[in-house]
Amino acid sequence: MAGTKAGGKAAAETNKKKYGSDFYAKIGAQGGKKGHTGGFYVNRDLARAAGARGGRISRRTKKVA
Repeated sequence: MAGTKAGGKAAAETNKKKYGSDFYAKIGAQGGKKGHTGGFYVNRDLARAAGARGGRISRRTKKVA
């Protein structure tokens, strides 16, 4: 039953019984509190430069003559 919709529902039910009906709200709140808008959000110029570099890289294979 693992990996099926029915298994997911059974697991959710078990988690709610074990840890309370607000189990998923609690773990979602924990994840939300961990973020502090770091990464590229802090330095827009760096993000722009990185995006430009990535955009220049071709994913197509080189044609051999």
